[in-house]
Amino acid sequence: MNSNETWTQELNLLKEIIHKTELEHAIKWGIDVYTYEGHNVIGICGFKSYFGIWFYNGVFINDHMNVFVNAQEGKTKAMRQWRMNSIEDIDESTLISYIQEAIANEKTGKRWVAEKSGKLEITGLLAEALEQDQQFKLSFEALSPGKQKEYFEHIQSAKRAETQQARLEKIKPMVLEGKGLNDKYKK
Repeated sequence: MNSNETWTQELNLLKEIIHKTELEHAIKWGIDVYTYEGHNVIGICGFKSYFGIWFYNGVFINDHMNVFVNAQEGKTKAMRQWRMNSIEDIDESTLISYIQEAIANEKTGKRWVAEKSGKLEITGLLAEALEQDQQFKLSFEALSPGKQKEYFEHIQSAKRAETQQARLEKIKPMVLEGKGLNDKYKK
């Protein structure tokens, strides 16, 4: 069963509340996203054990009710989630105030700007492979820093050496073609 089907009544109530604001509805990544002048402000979705609303730039909202969680500490910088477990958890007036603050932030251009990371130091198995194969190295160096980082993190995130090796073998043809790891998902 789809997690959104579990929370149909709750998500419909959230939609009714959100429609009282000036946000525009869109479907992005298969979920309900609400925008202001084309910029993502909030999204809603149901999961296995909860449903919720997330604020793309929630870091700037005064969370006076202390309801926000950062879904991925250390990774997610600006997005904040408000997780709920029942329809009784939906407090319309508080929700509207949070949404209005998010809209006001969007209107003033208050957005999280990603920090530029320093020069990427390639280590481990990928570094060894680059040293051993000159064509692979030239192709890798021709990629943008972001694509290089995606490949490096993809290999490094594997816990087992066998998995790292399998990932390296899988990415080699993509690198040689000048493709990024996630290019097939981008328009």
